[in-house]
Amino acid sequence: MPEITVNIAGRPYRMACGEGEEDHLNALASDFDRRISALRQHFGEVGDSRLLIMAALTVGDDLAEARRRLAQAEETIAGLRDAQRSEQARVDKAEAAVAARMEQAAATVERMVEMLDQPSGSR
Repeated sequence: MPEITVNIAGRPYRMACGEGEEDHLNALASDFDRRISALRQHFGEVGDSRLLIMAALTVGDDLAEARRRLAQAEETIAGLRDAQRSEQARVDKAEAAVAARMEQAAATVERMVEMLDQPSGSR
């Protein structure tokens, strides 16, 4: 299992991760460190523990917002799927009606052809 060192709030932390996940873990740590730096600039020195908690809460807020948006997207997708099924049923019904009319027209044409093929005396 690979180990990497990440720097958060000016301190190094040795972390283990899955094979091939090193870049992802570094990116997460860099994002978290940027959040702490931004909070430190905004609030000043309020203590490392407090900054870590504030940064964790901003991550949690981002996650909650992403979950809310995902739920909305899933609802939209479900609605679109329902609309698609409804539209497909309407199309299927229309196709069946057109096919029935075409069969009726073909039968009418066949009767007309039969009538035209009969000798003129038997009409």
